[in-house]
Amino acid sequence: MGDVMQTQAGDAGAFRRFDLARVPSPCFVVDEVAVERNLATLADVADRSGAHVLSALKAFSMFSLAPLVRRYLPGTCASGLYEARLAREEYGGEVATFCAGYKASEIDQIIALSDHMIFNSPAQKDRFLPNIRASGRAVDVGLRINPEHSEGEIPKYDPCAPCSRLGTPVSQLTPEALIGVDGLHMHTLCEQGFEPLARTWAAVKPQIAPYFKNLKWINLGGGHHITRADYDRKALIAFLRDLRAETGLEVYLEPGEAVALDAGILVGEVLDLPTNEMSLAITDISATCHMPDVIEAPYRPAMLDEAETGHLYRLGGPSCLAGDVIGDYRRAEPFQIGDRFAFLDQAHYSMVKTNTFNGVALPAIAIWNSGTDALNIIREFSYDDFRNRLS
Repeated sequence: MGDVMQTQAGDAGAFRRFDLARVPSPCFVVDEVAVERNLATLADVADRSGAHVLSALKAFSMFSLAPLVRRYLPGTCASGLYEARLAREEYGGEVATFCAGYKASEIDQIIALSDHMIFNSPAQKDRFLPNIRASGRAVDVGLRINPEHSEGEIPKYDPCAPCSRLGTPVSQLTPEALIGVDGLHMHTLCEQGFEPLARTWAAVKPQIAPYFKNLKWINLGGGHHITRADYDRKALIAFLRDLRAETGLEVYLEPGEAVALDAGILVGEVLDLPTNEMSLAITDISATCHMPDVIEAPYRPAMLDEAETGHLYRLGGPSCLAGDVIGDYRRAEPFQIGDRFAFLDQAHYSMVKTNTFNGVALPAIAIWNSGTDALNIIREFSYDDFRNRLS
């Protein structure tokens, strides 16, 4: 995430041509042309560097586009049983699974679905290594490390923050901890460019270099904004080539946001326009239900056709949560009840984090092709989707 309460980057691109009235509200609209453009960029990095690039389902798991993802990337990374099953059933290819804590009741199912099993601690690795051996499957074993080098801008999104629960501190790494381990995994970035990766590697390399000869691969995790316009992909490719040549290891990357960066919008509708010391707009988009990172990070999502001057509104959702506020936005023309609007860059994370707190309906999901203008409403949610989560 960016600095607290700053605008989330978002490229309006082709969405300026999209008629927001064509979809139900609220609705995620994903441009498959933009997704394919991102995938082609990631595949090019993989081809030119020799690295393996997997799609992180935790950020973007719109399996309607799995056939498109399969055309460009060799597999996915999962965060537990359900994502691993989705990866195997819908995406195919290689499946690398990491979880901060595996459950004994699920471990054999996850092993059956995964090609890489990455553990958060030597204790979990030692506990479940016999299950992997007994499975008869050729499953690589990985251990996540904490490089103890922080590049995160916001503590709650920084896996290397003090007392982090994610990864074994590299200072605690021992030969005994690596018994049975085929590769090391590290994930330290969040929406960042190449330079933080280079600094992280420079910090951690001396501590793990003695173990290279006993390993098969190293996984540099996610958080790489490789498809962002200003990302230094030339430097990344050179770095990955050098890393492979120097260490003799296969190298993996697990971008998530980069797959769907600037590829989707969230369309909403104005429900009411009250006033309380300033102009307010109650919308059918809820920060807490539809864009929880607005509250959790927090950040301010960019709006399609936001004006630098004009009519100022504080937008919020329909829920009873007092803090269900999205942010303050200016419009060239005043809002009218029933007007449509859209927030940019909402394909990743927002879609996978939606919830039905307060009985707020889930947004519909649509695929748009900005090249042909074809539109497909993939799914609309109903009362049953709300009710079936409850008891």
